[in-house]
Amino acid sequence: MPLYVGLVHKDPESCYGISFPDAPGCFSAADDAADIFAMAQEALTLWLEGMVEDNLPIARPRKIEEIRHDPDWRESVADSVFAIGVNLSTVHKVAA
Repeated sequence: MPLYVGLVHKDPESCYGISFPDAPGCFSAADDAADIFAMAQEALTLWLEGMVEDNLPIARPRKIEEIRHDPDWRESVADSVFAIGVNLSTVHKVAA
């Protein structure tokens, strides 16, 4: 199963936040970096369930290399603390 890339960000005095370039509107946050993995999986699962329920098209997940070259996401990738890949059964950390 392809992995959905999640970009993790952290500003001073804030939680860790995650967004998914190929899952518009899907995001989550966690106080601790270790918790962002479970939160990412839960957020993406709920997003996909909503897309299926509403009979909306689901974007093909891209590889991190493709997202790095996307002008809409280039800066977000560069500013991320790290990126993870989510396949809805396990979460994998990938280089950002």
